[in-house]
Amino acid sequence: MSEQKPKLSEILRSLRRQRGWTLQQVSERCGLPVSTLSKVENDQLTLSYDKLMTLADGLEVDVAELFSQPARDSAQLTAGRPTGRRSLTMPGEGRAFESDNYVDHYLCADLRSKLMTPAISRIKARSIEEFGPLVRHQSEEFVYVISGTVEVHTEFYEPFVMPEGASVYLDSTMGHAYVSVGDEDAWVLVVVCNTHPGAPEGRPEPAAPALEEISS
Repeated sequence: MSEQKPKLSEILRSLRRQRGWTLQQVSERCGLPVSTLSKVENDQLTLSYDKLMTLADGLEVDVAELFSQPARDSAQLTAGRPTGRRSLTMPGEGRAFESDNYVDHYLCADLRSKLMTPAISRIKARSIEEFGPLVRHQSEEFVYVISGTVEVHTEFYEPFVMPEGASVYLDSTMGHAYVSVGDEDAWVLVVVCNTHPGAPEGRPEPAAPALEEISS
């Protein structure tokens, strides 16, 4: 019998209540409107990838935790002693999440409060017009092309193409987008750092201005 996966609405509610925060407090931390958060908690709205990253930053978790069972108290992780933490992901395992532009398979998703979020992703968008607005989130990321060819668009640089075997490391607060070029969707390894350099005590930097709601 397969394990029933928790919904984002349940995860958000659980994480918020663990911290004793109201929806208004979550909104102030992540920049998403209270109305959007309320719709997510009531299972009336899904979020795009960049908004999920923004929500994860505000809740001080890695994005994979938004698709896993509610986390237990992680105070031991900050106690300054070795924890012996480890997580193994076998072929075909991981937490899958599909958005308009990507199909992400989050690896080692059972490990909480990670400093890095690794994923294998299939890039669905075939042009920047199809992708839409560039995304931003409070982190840095590394991308390695496993197969196919990827065109990278960023806020401050001219677009460039990465063939199989190429990699890039970039500041995720800079607007960016990955699109597949060629006959098939590209597959990439993505590793996102869950804190941004300069954030005090390893915590996310102040939240970005409020984002507009998206339709379900």
